[in-house]
Amino acid sequence: MPHELFRHKGHVCLMFSDLSTEGGEAVQANQFLIVNDDTGAIIDPGGNLAYSELYLGMTKYFAPSRLSAIIASHADPDIIASLDRWMTATPDAKLYVSTLWERFVPHFCKPGKTLGRVVGIPDPGMHISIGDCELIAVPAHFMHAEGNFQFYDPISKILFSGDLGVNFLGKHKASDYITSLSPLPDGMEAFHRRYMVSGKILRFWARMARQMDIHMIVPQHGAPLAGPAVKEFIDWVEGLSCGIDLMTDANYTVPAA
Repeated sequence: MPHELFRHKGHVCLMFSDLSTEGGEAVQANQFLIVNDDTGAIIDPGGNLAYSELYLGMTKYFAPSRLSAIIASHADPDIIASLDRWMTATPDAKLYVSTLWERFVPHFCKPGKTLGRVVGIPDPGMHISIGDCELIAVPAHFMHAEGNFQFYDPISKILFSGDLGVNFLGKHKASDYITSLSPLPDGMEAFHRRYMVSGKILRFWARMARQMDIHMIVPQHGAPLAGPAVKEFIDWVEGLSCGIDLMTDANYTVPAA
């Protein structure tokens, strides 16, 4: 069952969080459905492990064939490996992805499936119309992909943050809101130190994030950050050393036999 992040009149944000974890072989991942009256968008629809359950789960709330947009933060398999099947299920939906990836994502599909249906998001970002509302694609480059975007919904004031804000669930469920970063959630520090490219990028992002009215940060893995945790996360990540900041010559040596 999806978790309802927001509902007001005809605008609904749903999170699916446990569709690809059976057997423990694959990383837990969240998928998101935004419904605005008679149309909608799916954000980071996931890989083939999630497709069937996500499709069936969506039909209880919204007909997938009525989606106007499939939106991808970047081109990792846990984001969009099921693209071929979504191209079939949503004949009118456009795929929105960074211009850096628009010629790569067709490799997930049979020849011709994406022809005329891929909209490249330019590096500065863009507004994506979903019915009479808009999602804002905001730059999140190198966090962790070269061409990477987050998606801000001005109605719900949710930032769908992709791999930024990731936490490992442990004993919690994805529907358990994190309202305090004291202590830091399981795995958050280790993940960000390895997967984010540098502290410089995180400082740029923090300054941008403070320009938006964010009530909730919802990552692709783990539980949403809400309430005081939103500001706490922005402050924390702004001062984090990570990625290439931590690399030394010792990390680049030829392995011994």
